[in-house]
Amino acid sequence: MTRRTAVLAIAAFSAALAGYGFQAVRKPAATIDPLIAGFSKTTVASVADAVDQIIGKRGFMSHDMRPRVSGKFVGRARTALLRETTPEKASPTLSAKHSVEMIDTAKPGEVGVIVIENGLDVAGLGGLMGTAAKVRGMAGIVIDGGVRDVPEVRALGLPVYSRSVVPSSSVGRYATVANGIPVKCAGVDVAPGDLIVAGEDGVVVVPQERAMDVLKRAQEIDERETKMLPLIRELKELGKAVAKFNRI
Repeated sequence: MTRRTAVLAIAAFSAALAGYGFQAVRKPAATIDPLIAGFSKTTVASVADAVDQIIGKRGFMSHDMRPRVSGKFVGRARTALLRETTPEKASPTLSAKHSVEMIDTAKPGEVGVIVIENGLDVAGLGGLMGTAAKVRGMAGIVIDGGVRDVPEVRALGLPVYSRSVVPSSSVGRYATVANGIPVKCAGVDVAPGDLIVAGEDGVVVVPQERAMDVLKRAQEIDERETKMLPLIRELKELGKAVAKFNRI
């Protein structure tokens, strides 16, 4: 059998196998969380309004929780808590122990929520922790406190929201006390698994047990505003559109 004949025979055999259903095994597509997919298409402002209406209390974090490395993201919360302590108890290991554990066990798409009690002058994340969060595939980090090494974190492309930017370290000042627990971040309660929706307008927390209800209301709000815009342009007035749609 010549080389050309052998090649043709192998090709024919492969085609025959395909005809009988023997095809290359394809990896199943990754399952997409419908809640995350849905919130990713809404606006942060609509989600904030929806939490107000469905939950009956604010879900938006304080006005000073701002993007230090910009980027919109939605993901489930992973938490870590730091408290002020004496220098000997704020060793390099203990000052970041639970924050590091939170990041090192995070799943792709999750959001780190780091709370530093009364810690606006203390950085809860820098270049090293940011690199670890990036390679773990985390969607972003939210810090009730400060962030440092901003150029390094920006170069990683990891969205980070914090209440301050400071060059200080938690070493010698603060120690982590726990992770995976409910925390209060920038005025809002956050439990592990809650949905975090972040964008240029700020950060909103959606309690996981009411997330579908909040999503539906946010979508309704977005749809209503979409219908209002042409009317405002046509009438060149806002008041009539507000009266018709009961929305501002």
